[in-house]
Amino acid sequence: MIEDEGGRVLERLGRFLGEQTNNVAEYEGLLLGLRRAQELGAREVEVLADSELLIRQLQGRYQVKNPALQRLHAEAVALLRVFAKASLKHIPRAQNDAADEMSNRAIDERM
Repeated sequence: MIEDEGGRVLERLGRFLGEQTNNVAEYEGLLLGLRRAQELGAREVEVLADSELLIRQLQGRYQVKNPALQRLHAEAVALLRVFAKASLKHIPRAQNDAADEMSNRAIDERM
């Protein structure tokens, strides 16, 4: 989901990935959102995700050992550098219901 600084939902995005791990899905969702934010002309982004692994890898606190994630991680880091300011924050799953709903919808509807 992409929201403006006031919390208003600008877009709800999703894409069917087929059979993937949850970690690949987290990165793919991030990349989808970052690309769209860039297209919309955003200069700053705040990434809120319930994946501790994703956030900590992007912060450099965890290593990225999985080869499939290494490529996605590198792409995410490159995209984050496009923005004048980018912050990363881990949030509890309970605070991420709307994004979870979009993820499930993408699976169910094979978006």
